[in-house]
Order: sequence, then structure tokens, then C-alpha cells
Amino acid sequence: MKMRFDFNKMNLVKKSRIVLFAVLLCMPPFFSQTHDDAVPDTNISESDDGDDDFFEADDIDPALQHNFTIIVPVHEYDLNPHTASYSSESQILSSLYEGLFSYDPITLEPKNALAVRYRISRNKKRWTFTLRKNATFADGSLITAQDVCDAWLDLLADPRAPYSSMLDIVAGAAAYRSGKGRRDAVGIRALSDTTLVVELASPAGYLPRVLCHSAFAVCKKDRSVSSGAFSMQRNAAGEMILIKNNNYWDAAHTHIERIAIVQSDDADENAFLFNTGIADWITGNVTVQKLLDKDCAQINAEFATEYLFFKCRKKSVWNNPSLRAALLEAVPWDELRSQAFVKAPTLVYPINGYPQVEGFTYTDTDEAASLMADAKKKAGIAQSKRLPLVIGVPDSDYMKKQADILAGAWKALGVDVMVESAPVNRYLESIPSWDADLFSYTWIGDFTDPLAFLELFRSASTLNVAQWKNAEYDKLLGEAALYTGEDRIKLLARAEQLLLDSGEVLPVSHPVSFNVIDLETTGGWSSNAFDIHPFKYLYKKRKTAGLPNIVAR
Repeated sequence: MKMRFDFNKMNLVKKSRIVLFAVLLCMPPFFSQTHDDAVPDTNISESDDGDDDFFEADDIDPALQHNFTIIVPVHEYDLNPHTASYSSESQILSSLYEGLFSYDPITLEPKNALAVRYRISRNKKRWTFTLRKNATFADGSLITAQDVCDAWLDLLADPRAPYSSMLDIVAGAAAYRSGKGRRDAVGIRALSDTTLVVELASPAGYLPRVLCHSAFAVCKKDRSVSSGAFSMQRNAAGEMILIKNNNYWDAAHTHIERIAIVQSDDADENAFLFNTGIADWITGNVTVQKLLDKDCAQINAEFATEYLFFKCRKKSVWNNPSLRAALLEAVPWDELRSQAFVKAPTLVYPINGYPQVEGFTYTDTDEAASLMADAKKKAGIAQSKRLPLVIGVPDSDYMKKQADILAGAWKALGVDVMVESAPVNRYLESIPSWDADLFSYTWIGDFTDPLAFLELFRSASTLNVAQWKNAEYDKLLGEAALYTGEDRIKLLARAEQLLLDSGEVLPVSHPVSFNVIDLETTGGWSSNAFDIHPFKYLYKKRKTAGLPNIVAR
């Protein structure tokens, strides 16, 4: 769903949905995994109600809603919903632009946004959406079904759009995206101002979940006018100012008038600003020890996986799966995962009902040496030849330590590891042109389904930065689209097993999210596995001051 920065570990994270966070490694590992991973039915309520159910009306004092301040890490924020890739950007974009659905802030189920209801045809391929009659852009102009069509087609036409291939499930979308099809042949059309029809290439019951992502929000071509609960008033160096969009269809349930988003990596200063009430919410670096109320630190499981992957470069020796398998057999997994809150032996986040997949949990150096010798022999490589391997990492101590662990483990196999680094804020964009073999990634799933992770390695996916291609893998994903329930899940598990057996990925951990917010003074904020907290729900409430204890000392 989103990429993101872990500003203490400094690994990069994608979800696509794409808030910045810092896991404080100095804190004890008290976190336990409690996320409900069930895959529920994709249908949503067809009610046209607003979001008043998430508010405690008695707590909302209009006099307190004038300003809300959020401190975020220093970063060059891309606020184009089509090209943005970080979770921090998606957090902001979801407040500026709105699509057919949004994430429920508690359950993460698709929630009615611009769409009020939908129908699915008998063959499960034709979806008919009914849009709100009262939905308008910030300038007061009506948001129509044609606006939705135009936004999605513009997304498909943009070669820089990382999430465009998630619309490949739409008939004609993949062909148009790749320059092989016509715009008017894509299965998206408006029947009226409030009726949108989407023709799918194959059934995809998870479609509403995908459409929750900010990449599929409605925006004008120049993105000059917002369609969400807020509009951008100012975007200057180090600060963004968002103001309430009074023309938003649910403005009555959007209470904050002005949101200041301030960039700062000064952990001590951020703690001071929070303690003094200047900052209401911190998503980045903060010195926890200096917080007056440490209960404000919110640490939660994320539907995400940190991993390393091989980039399939032309003529690279590491395109050989047998050589990669030898490397993975020698990885000291316990050491590599020593700082993980939740260790990850596989790529897909554990979901209830998903079959057990054989991951990576043990190390066998003797077997690794044997596998390497066999792989070299079959590839025609002399046993004495040492093989170079370049690991590209962000410029951070955490990632350099991971690279050093792998370098030490692989030296005995005749592999000479070289470590190259790039500035943290330039790391992800550097990967496509970087002449390195192994990279780090962290992906936050966009919807609670194995496909949210497996899509990263589909040959035609715009999210496939590894450039790994496997016809059998693609076939399994294609077959899975034709089924539902257990049959579908089994096919997806087979695809993941094939991916893991190829030695393409090195799973490390399931990250946790970190936020600092006082839930006694801030309402409309709920912990969830996506770390998604739409600004439209936020409101300030009075904190009841406790009576001083004059007895106990």
C-alpha cells in the first residue's frame, strides 16, 4: 500500500499507504501481534451515511477545532496521487483527494466515500457504482463519474505511476498502460453523472479494497482543486498548511479547521513540542524518555514485511536461482532478525486461513557450501573463482549492519560483498538505475490479502522493482483470480512458495508502527494494521484534569 521510512532503522517501506514512523530500538520488545487477519467479505454497506459514528458528539467543542499540528520527518513529499509512493504521502493525499472508497479507520474495511453503493453482475466481471449526488470539488463543481474515468485513465497513462498496474484487473487497462491499447478500449465508462461501470478482465472481489488507496482518488489533471475533506493552503519549505474544505460532501463531520504539518527530525525538540501542547501528533523521531506521558507512545502491528531482494540485472550471475539458494542457506537468520519485533520467515504477512508456507528459519553452512559448489559446477564457474555481489543500502547504521552480517556469512562461500549506499531520501528512486545486486524494501499491504504482497513480483506489475519474471508464478496468480475462498488462497500460497524457493527474497521482519498522540485530548484516531489515520476524523477534546493526590507521596 505504501512505502515508508523507518527513520531509526532507516529501511524503506512502501502502502503503497504509503505515515512515516520510527521504531525505537532502545525500547524493550513488549509488543505482541494481535492483528485480526481474517479476510472478510468485500461487500460494504450501501448506506449514504456520513462518518458521525466515529465521533463522540459530546466531546466535540467547536472552540477547540481551530488548529491541529502534526510533526513528520524531513522528506521531499510528492503530493501527486498518481506518482506518490510513500505512506506518509498517502496519509496527506487521502485528505486532499477522495476516491470511491476509503479505509474504515478502525476495521480497515472499505467504507463508502464518493460511491454510495455498487452492483456486481452474475459473471462477477461488471461492476456498477452509484456516486453521491452531493459530492463536489473544493471549487463547488460537481464530481461526476466521468471525473473518475478521467482520473483513472490519466493514472494508467502516466509511466511514473507506481500503482497503475493494480488496475490491470480492469479489461484493457494493462494494454493501454503498456502502450499497446487504446484509451477508449479500457473497461471504465460513465453512463451518467452518478453511474460508473467497470468491466473486469477476470473476477476480483477485492476491488473495493484496492480502490481505497489514494492513487485511485479523483483529481483534476493539474490537481489544482481537491476532492477530499481538506485543501492545501500552503506548501512551503518544512511546512504544509491544510484547511477544511467546506464544499466537501461530509464537511459537517469534518471538525478540524486548520492542520499544520511540520517537518522535523530533532527528536528532543519534538518531545518538547509535544509536552508543551504545541504539537498534537508526532509520526517521526522523538525521544521517548523525554515524553512527560509515555502512554502517548502508540506501538502497533503493521500489515507489512521488511525484506531484501535480488534485482535481476542483465547478465548478472545472481540471476541463477541455484546460486541464490546457496546464499540463503548460509544466512544467519537469527542474527539478521535480532532487532525485529516480529520475525518474518516468509514474505506474506500471516493471514488467518492462509496455508503454511515453508520459509527461512535455519542456517546450514555445510549445506550452503555444498549447494554453492554444485551451482558453480552446473553454471560452468570455476570452484576457485570468487563471485562479487553488491548490496545497495540507504545510508543508515541499521542497514549497513545488515549488509555486514550477510557479507560475513557469504565470505566463506567464495563471495566478496561490496556495500554501496545512497542518501535515505534518494534510496528508492535510485534502485532502477543502480548497478547493484541486492536491495532492502519494506512493503505495507494495501488490503488484507496475500495478493497485496505477491503483486510485487508479477512480471507486468509496475511495483516489480526487482524485475524478477517467472511464467509459472504469473500463471498461478492468473489462475487464482478465477477462484474464490480456499481454492484461491491455495493457489496464492503455491505462488509464494515458488517465489521463496527461487531465492529471490530474504524476509526479515514484520514491522511495527510508532506514533505519539494523546488520545485523551485527540479523538477520531485509532490504531490499525495499515497505520492509516485519515485527517477528516480528527478532533480535539477537553482533557479532564485529575485531582492532585495530596495523600500519597
